[in-house]
Parts: sequence; structure tokens; C-alpha cells
Amino acid sequence: MTLATLDTGAWIALERRKPRATSLLRAATERGVALVSITPVLAEWWRGATDQRLQLLRAIRVVPFPARVARAAGEAMTQLGGGASLSIDAMVVAFAAMEGGQVVYTSDVDDLSRIATTCFPSVRVLGI
Repeated sequence: MTLATLDTGAWIALERRKPRATSLLRAATERGVALVSITPVLAEWWRGATDQRLQLLRAIRVVPFPARVARAAGEAMTQLGGGASLSIDAMVVAFAAMEGGQVVYTSDVDDLSRIATTCFPSVRVLGI
């Protein structure tokens, strides 16, 4: 099965029913692409239950964040000279490279592309 990893901006776009995001969700469903996200992203996005958020939780698989991927993300942050502001972005890209498929959907293309290009070149970063 093909996987695509979502960052927090992608969740927000889906929650707000942005046209590009709803097209992604529909296309993923039609093509059998599993949308996945990591628990730190869920923590960054979640602000309490609503019908819309619960619906998204049923459509997107949230997976625990593996320690080996955390180490790779930390090494990427060191390589980039970034502080805590890059931590979840680095986690998302490292996850996509190591476990979650090769595509990340984000609203922050610049930062995630810099991480991917520098540290995880197999990952494609696409805007949502």
C-alpha cells in the first residue's frame, strides 16, 4: 500500500475543508493511498473533539513515533542548525523517509523541503 505523510498544516487544511486538501483526501481514498501522521503532529493539531476532527481521525492513521526516527530527526536538526522550532517538521520528514512513505503533504513547503533536500532526499514535499 502506498503511504503519504501529513504534517500539522495538512490536518488544518483538511479541517478547514480547503479545496486542495479535500481533493487530496478524495484522491487518496480512490487510489488506495493511506494517509498517515505521527503522534507529535496530532498533539500539535488537536484542540479538543469536534465532529470534523473525529471524522478526520477515522480517515487518517495516526502512528506512534518510533525512537529510531526520533534520533534521525534530532540528527537532522543538528545538521540544519535548527532549534526546537524545526523539531516536529524534522520528525515528519524523517518519518516519511524511514517509515511513512516518500511523500509529505504540508502547508510549510519551504521548511520541510529544506529538511528533505538536506537530510532525507528521497522525500518529496508537496503543498496542500
